Amino acid sequence: MPEITEAERTPTLTDAQWARLTAAAAPLDLADGEYVFRSGDRDVPMILIESGAIEIVRDALKWLGEEVLAVRGPRSFTGELGMLNGQRSFLSGRARGASRVFRLERTDLRRILSEDDELGDLVLHAFWARREFLRNGSAAMTLKFVGDGSSSEFVALRRFAERLDLVHTAYPIDPETPPDSPVHSYSKADLPIAFVQGEPIVRATPGLVADELGLSYDPDTDDAVDLVVVGGGPAGLASAIYAASEGLRTVLLDAVAPGGQAAATSRIENFLGFPFGVSGGQLIGQATLQAIKFGVRVCAPCAAVAMRTVADGLEIELADGRVVRTRAAVVTSGAAYRRLRLDRWDDFERSGIHYAATPLEQRQVAERPVVVVGGANSAGQAALYLAEHGSPVHLVVRGDDLGTRMSSYLADRISGEGRIQVHLGSNVVGLDGDRSLERVRIDTAGEVDARGLFCFIGADPATHWLSGLDLDGAGFIRTGTDVTTYTLERWQHVGREPLPFETSTPRVFAAGDVRRGSMKRVAAAVGEGSSAVASVHLALAD
Repeated sequence: MPEITEAERTPTLTDAQWARLTAAAAPLDLADGEYVFRSGDRDVPMILIESGAIEIVRDALKWLGEEVLAVRGPRSFTGELGMLNGQRSFLSGRARGASRVFRLERTDLRRILSEDDELGDLVLHAFWARREFLRNGSAAMTLKFVGDGSSSEFVALRRFAERLDLVHTAYPIDPETPPDSPVHSYSKADLPIAFVQGEPIVRATPGLVADELGLSYDPDTDDAVDLVVVGGGPAGLASAIYAASEGLRTVLLDAVAPGGQAAATSRIENFLGFPFGVSGGQLIGQATLQAIKFGVRVCAPCAAVAMRTVADGLEIELADGRVVRTRAAVVTSGAAYRRLRLDRWDDFERSGIHYAATPLEQRQVAERPVVVVGGANSAGQAALYLAEHGSPVHLVVRGDDLGTRMSSYLADRISGEGRIQVHLGSNVVGLDGDRSLERVRIDTAGEVDARGLFCFIGADPATHWLSGLDLDGAGFIRTGTDVTTYTLERWQHVGREPLPFETSTPRVFAAGDVRRGSMKRVAAAVGEGSSAVASVHLALAD
């Protein structure tokens, strides 16, 4: 990626742009050294500097002194991407000399971003450039993960931070060796540890970190909701973006972080507008940024465990007991990865078994031999990606023809890739290793060296948390004209039948992989998610 320039981080505002930004802002006079926001603050406003300057400060940590990261002078502004999604500030801002500034609240900033294209593009690009700049400096120390590099808990923290594009750093350590400062006083049982502004969270989970950062849903501080989207894959992101851009107050919930299975795809080559392909991570990252731009409140990890109809709409209960109240919902919860029924699967799921092939997983295997299981596009893309990064790959396919379930362009490329050995009509029958996976047994080839097993054998619809919806025999949600006749009686008081993408419960919609009849393709999921919003508007107008 090209170096981020100071001009990108601090664009020059014209008189007209300055006037439009300050129109809704409140003037404020600051004394030298006076703080206008502090690390840990929530709902931090944008500060527009008329005279003087504002220092952007990474506060002192237990093992590191304070650092001034940037100085914003006249006709510039503070802020970065976390401001738009309600993340608690990880930096502080204070006056350098007597300064006169304007304070623009986050709600007013969001309105400007949605209504003023010129200012919206300028501010959003500056916020993005600042985040890219910050992730490579000492600001990354404000969120630090320390843990066993091969453990699933440590990888989960890293995946959470990477998918939410958080400024952070990660230190994998050998858990058998006493860790160096600043975690020398913590035992192996405390790992992984998350340091937030220097304060440790032992046995950290993404949920604990999200709470500390202000990224979890908070019913006491978050706004009233028109639409809740459950699931942050392509269908969910499309629903959220279209809803928010059309004026609906929208919350996006995901049990892990935005992305779904698409984020686990190393390369998507048949998505409209990307003739050279695009990684799932890049596509989801841009979509998440777009969602935040339009005011979507992205909350993760927030797992939905129940949904019920109440007098004034719907209630969605989260795993931690919090309740989100909304006028409508779109279920895009996707599907859960299937597992092979093998001894020691649970052991190696923590250290060697993966359900995705992204740079995060690729770094775990680091050019060592791997096994990929599956015969569809996701398995083929993973095999090629890993081979291109130096790993010898055994691709295990249960069927007798690679082209039966895999796109021909992928099958052709795999056949010409010397690092991939294809095992047709084959199954993985055993796993072996000490603390981590070392060998895999294939019924037609015997035991092979493998430091990673990448499993792409399909997924089951994530509908276990739903009750009362009309599902087919495999658990997929029926929608629209597919809703069975016996459930239509609940519609009599509504005075209509289910709209396109509407489920058997009024004002509850479904899109993407969780819906019966969906195409299980990224482009189709995006189309379904955006199309469902048209039906949401009709339902809310009743």
